[in-house]
Amino acid sequence: MESISPAIGSTLFPPAKSHDRIPQLFGSSLTTSRRINLNGICRKTRISAEQKASTAAVAIDFTDPDWKSKYESDFESRFNIPHLTDVFEDAVPFPSTFCLKMRTPITEDIADGYPSDENWHGYINNDDRVLLKVIRFSSPTSAGAECIDPDCTWVEQWVHRAGPRKKIYFKPENVKAAIVTCGGLCPGLNDVIRQIVITLEIYGVKKIVGIPFGYRGFGDELAEMPLSRKVVQNVHLSGGSLLGVSRGGPTVSEIVDSMQERGISMLFVLGGNGTHAGANAIHTEVVTPVALNCRKRRLKVAVVGVPKTIDNDILLMDKTFGFDTAVEEAQRAINSAYIEAHSAYRGIGIVKLMGRSSGFIAMQASLASGQVDICLIPEVAFHLHGPHGVLGHLKYLLETKGSAVLCIAEGAGQNFLEKTNAKDASGNIVLGDIGVHIQQEIKKYFKELGAPADVKYIDPTYMIRACRANASDGILCTVLGQNAVHGAFAGYSGITVGICNTHYVYLPIPEVISYPKAVDPNSRMWHRCLTSTGQPDFI
Repeated sequence: MESISPAIGSTLFPPAKSHDRIPQLFGSSLTTSRRINLNGICRKTRISAEQKASTAAVAIDFTDPDWKSKYESDFESRFNIPHLTDVFEDAVPFPSTFCLKMRTPITEDIADGYPSDENWHGYINNDDRVLLKVIRFSSPTSAGAECIDPDCTWVEQWVHRAGPRKKIYFKPENVKAAIVTCGGLCPGLNDVIRQIVITLEIYGVKKIVGIPFGYRGFGDELAEMPLSRKVVQNVHLSGGSLLGVSRGGPTVSEIVDSMQERGISMLFVLGGNGTHAGANAIHTEVVTPVALNCRKRRLKVAVVGVPKTIDNDILLMDKTFGFDTAVEEAQRAINSAYIEAHSAYRGIGIVKLMGRSSGFIAMQASLASGQVDICLIPEVAFHLHGPHGVLGHLKYLLETKGSAVLCIAEGAGQNFLEKTNAKDASGNIVLGDIGVHIQQEIKKYFKELGAPADVKYIDPTYMIRACRANASDGILCTVLGQNAVHGAFAGYSGITVGICNTHYVYLPIPEVISYPKAVDPNSRMWHRCLTSTGQPDFI
C-alpha cells in the first residue's frame, strides 16, 4: 500500500531533496551489473521517500473523517523497525545476559544457562515509545511550523525507545561482532567503538573484530583487527578512528560473502547517510525475505547503524555525535579571525566551516561565538554584489565598526563557482572552495573602491575533524554505542540509533536517509542567528 504520510511529517509541503552520497554507495569498484542493481535499490528508496514528502498533501484526503487515524496507522507501519523474527519465525529468545547487577563481564560457561534477574527494572519494554514531535503548532505561519494538514492538526508520532530488552535472540558465545567506520573522520568515533566493545563483553561476547578502513576492509587484502576491552580502554583519549576510515569499497554481494565467510553475526556500521544506505543494502541482502534485485540469503545477522556526521544532517535526530565538538572547536577559528580582523586596519576575517548541504555548524558556531557579523549557509541564497549584497554590507561594517567577521559553510554559494562534476569515492560532488572565492572577491571589490581591506582567511576543517570528542559528545557516543549493542541483541536489524527529544530511539534506516536534514530558514534558530549577527537578507 502506498504510504499516505510524508517522509518525516515535517512540513505541509516539504522540499524533495536528493543526496549525492546515496546513489554511489561503494564507488567505482562495483561491477556494471551490480552497480545498476545497487543504485536501483538506493535510488528507489530515496525517490519513494521524496515522493511521499512532496505529494503528501495531495495523497491525504483531508475530507475523510478518518484521515488522522489512517495517517497514524501508516506512520506506525513505516516506523516499525525490522526484527529477525520477521524472517526467522521460529527464532527462540533467551533471557538477557545483560544486567547492571553483574558489575563485571560474564566469565562462566553460559552455554547451559543464562544468568538473569527478571526482577531488575532496567529493561526496556518492546512497546515503549518516544514522541517524535513535541510542539503543537496552531498555524502553518508559525515560525518553524511543522504541519501535516492546512489546519495544523496535532497528530501523535511515536518511535521505538532504545535500550536493553529482557529477551535476546543471539547466544553470546556464538556471536562474532564486527565494527566498521566509514566516510571521513569525526570526533567521537573511538568513543563509540570503545563502548560497543565494552557492552558486547558485558553481554558475554568473546569474538569482536574491527573491519579496517571502512567497507574497503571487507576485501581480501586487509586483515580484521581483534578487539577487546584491553585494546580499546584508552582509545577515546585521542581523535580519529582506531579502525581507520575510507570511502568506496566492494559490492554489497561481496561484503555479504565476506561476512558469511568470517562468520559475522552482528555488524555495527558507523557513518553518515551514504554509509547507512550501504548498511541498509547489506541488511536487505542478508535478512529481508523479498530483497530487491538481490538473492535471498536468510542469514541470521543483525545490522545496526550509528549515525556519524559532523554536519548534523541526518533526519529526525536532535543531533549526531561530533557536532557539539565541531561547534566548540569552531570557536577557536572564529575567535582567531576576530582578533586578526579587529587588530588590523579595515580588517575582515573569513572562516569556512563544514557543511556540504546543511549549515548547522556555521549557524550554531556563529550563535555561540557572538563575534560573527555575517553567516552564510547553503540553505539560504545570497548575492555578493548589488545594493543588497554581502560586499555592500561588508563596506557598511568597515565604515561603522572598522572590522568584520564572516562565517561561511563549505556548501554555501556554490552557484558562484565553476562546476567540475568531479566526485569522490562515495559519490559526493567535489565542491569548489567558496572561502577562497569570497576572499578574492572581497579584495577585488575594496581595491576597486580605492580603499583596500586587510582580509584573512581561515579553514580549520581538518583540525576540527581530527579532534577528540568533548564531554557532551563523549556522553552521546557512549550511550549510542551501548544502545547499538542492545538493539542487535534484541534481534533488530536494518536500524540506526539516535537521540530524539533527549531520549534514545531506534529508527528504520530508510526513514533517516531519504534526504539530508537542513536548516529551516523560517526556524527560530536561524532567526536567532540573524538577530545575533545583525545581518540583512542578501537578496
